[in-house]
Amino acid sequence: MSHLKNRLLSDIKEAMLKKDKEKLITLRSLNAAVKQIEIDKRIELSDTDIVVILDKQAKQRRESISQFKAANRVDLLQKEEYELKIIQSYLPQQLSESEISQQIKNAIDKTAATSIKDMGKVMALLKPRMQGVADLSIVSKKIKDILQ
Repeated sequence: MSHLKNRLLSDIKEAMLKKDKEKLITLRSLNAAVKQIEIDKRIELSDTDIVVILDKQAKQRRESISQFKAANRVDLLQKEEYELKIIQSYLPQQLSESEISQQIKNAIDKTAATSIKDMGKVMALLKPRMQGVADLSIVSKKIKDILQ
């Protein structure tokens, strides 16, 4: 069993013992997302696979946060921010702005990208390295800005 999956299950037990309902709900939903993929694909997921799932869950929370801010729904906003904080505790440390920019520059140089048409090549090179350590929508926007 992967390290992240063990940690997730351990944290679920801990939240149950502490009667931390909000955290327990979030952890169970993360565990359900992992189990769903394992059942659908009939495989045991690695830590890398779980990071991809957690990154997707974090992205969903960030999108919800922006929508709830626009709708001025403070109650739902706080819930999503709390869940995002829990999810981020399982993800590797996020890259800084300068590290992201440096990796983008290296990828553009390596692929010899010169226009927006080459964006797919750059993203294909960066995505495996940045999954879980950077918000890929921000990376994509930075690449667009550079290549335009």
